[in-house]
Amino acid sequence: MADTMKAVVYYAPGDVRVEQIPVPVCGAEEVLVKIEACAVCGSDLKTSKVGNPRMKEATVLGHEFCAVVTEIGPDAHADDLKVGDRIVMATSVGCGECMYCRRGWRNLCRNTRPMGFFYNGGMAEYTIIPAAALVGGHVVKVPDGIAPEHAALAEPISCAVNSLQQCNIQEGDTVLVMGAGPMGLLNVLVAQGHGAAKIILSEPNAARLAQGAEFCDVAVNPAEQDLAEVVKTETEDGLGVDICIVAAPAATPQEQAVHLVRKRGTVCLFASLPVGRNMLNIDSRAIHYNELRVVGTSDSTAAHVTEGVNMLADGRVDGSKIATHILTLDDIHKAFELMVSGEALRVVLKP
Repeated sequence: MADTMKAVVYYAPGDVRVEQIPVPVCGAEEVLVKIEACAVCGSDLKTSKVGNPRMKEATVLGHEFCAVVTEIGPDAHADDLKVGDRIVMATSVGCGECMYCRRGWRNLCRNTRPMGFFYNGGMAEYTIIPAAALVGGHVVKVPDGIAPEHAALAEPISCAVNSLQQCNIQEGDTVLVMGAGPMGLLNVLVAQGHGAAKIILSEPNAARLAQGAEFCDVAVNPAEQDLAEVVKTETEDGLGVDICIVAAPAATPQEQAVHLVRKRGTVCLFASLPVGRNMLNIDSRAIHYNELRVVGTSDSTAAHVTEGVNMLADGRVDGSKIATHILTLDDIHKAFELMVSGEALRVVLKP
């Protein structure tokens, strides 16, 4: 093994570099892994532009990665791992001590330390799995049959698994997804993988809607069509969808969603609104009289990641539909450009 490796390193907003850095040394309670692939998340793009309060200078980016175990520290809590195992992670590492962690809600830990933000991430040739991640069960093994560029998607898929589980999706449900970005389309694929009978996709950007049309049964541009009328036409007795997932970071669809589900339906606010523009005007009468459930979802746990891996392994989710561009670490800025243009759904970097 060489002494140095290539990595994508964040220094400050507008200052992300590809450079040679030392290969990390595996501590006694840690595991060293060799990265096979790392997807570029929208949060990586946002960090590159405006920074992140959890990040310090010279942090390696990347949290959506697939890797192979190279070295296991002698005191590592890794009895179920061996050198050569392929792994992914629930990458928001919980403290393990707070009430949320004790209840298994490690994604909601108040002291979470995410890979690629607090710990060095996967946009490199090697990275360290920290002791807290091993003790907390954040590592998930991956079957050899999944291509690394698809296995790297297990983490974003797991976020959609969380949202559909929160919605208590049932086989035969009709699901409306508002927002045809990468995470909206992953919600579509996971809903289909859990037995949804019909998917309606709403997106005001014509190019994105055209890209997402092949994923769904009904594609709607709410800037040109009456979404409420389409939902009425496409649902049983015109009563509304069983589930509405709002994957668009905009107030209008979040406010409208409560009028698009049937009685006892579920609205999931998957996307958050920007700080300072995060307040909504929600019709409380619709929620009250229709006995609606309005839920939020954020991030995922190892159990969600495990289900994401299973869905990739058994073909319920086709990773090739989302991993539209495979590039190298040197191409990180091209990856950002592809994301900004909307041409790419997920760019995956391979060292």
